[in-house]
Amino acid sequence: MSVHEQFAEDLALYALNALTGEDRVTLEQHLAACPACRRELEQLRADGALLALSTVGPKPPQRSRQRLMDAVAKETRMPVALSTRPRRSMWGFLGWAAAAAVIVFAASLWKENAALKRDVSSIHGLLDRQTAELEQARGVVDSITNPEGQHFTLVALKAPPQPQGKAIYVPKRGSLIFIANNLPKLPSQKTYELWLIPEQGAPIPAGLFKPDAHGSATVINPPLPAATIAKAFAMTVEDEAGASSPTMPIVMMSTGE
Repeated sequence: MSVHEQFAEDLALYALNALTGEDRVTLEQHLAACPACRRELEQLRADGALLALSTVGPKPPQRSRQRLMDAVAKETRMPVALSTRPRRSMWGFLGWAAAAAVIVFAASLWKENAALKRDVSSIHGLLDRQTAELEQARGVVDSITNPEGQHFTLVALKAPPQPQGKAIYVPKRGSLIFIANNLPKLPSQKTYELWLIPEQGAPIPAGLFKPDAHGSATVINPPLPAATIAKAFAMTVEDEAGASSPTMPIVMMSTGE
């Protein structure tokens, strides 16, 4: 048997890292001085790598296989301690992570939903105000153009330039629109008060107002009893709180047109 054949089986075990003891020392000394065996060792290692990637590969000698199995059998087996503590699986961790993500996402949606509700509430409020203003404007137009409306013109009882007031009144609805101009400036803590003079009964308060810097003023739909037939409208100067009956003198008076 040649020297190379003598180390053939040891080379196979060495390539598998299964050669120990004096055999390993002897082989390593031989490898240091034998290029041919070193090439054979590299080939065996390459074959072993291919064997790991494929089910087909070089079959090691039967005696080498048996020596490898014997070496494995002699290895001391360490007892494996079974832990009684429950192991946390990665799936459990992922479950908590998913739950946290859902909570964060839900909180984000809740904030966006609250903001949207505030926006919608603001829009509804704006629409309600615009609807009320539109209804008021429609009422003004309807009162002015209503064929059943009574038109009254109030004129000053003194010499010109005289203030003037225009009252448009719809008895069935109790709707009144009053427009005045050229009104004189009021004393401090005083206000004008408009009165509806019915065909029967005492005068009815029909709104308080103060003129602007140009002497203009308006009264739109003050609270009045419906279906009250007006004989005339009058205007007096009262304290800022108003009065329940006219305070003389009457500064402006109208008659039905």
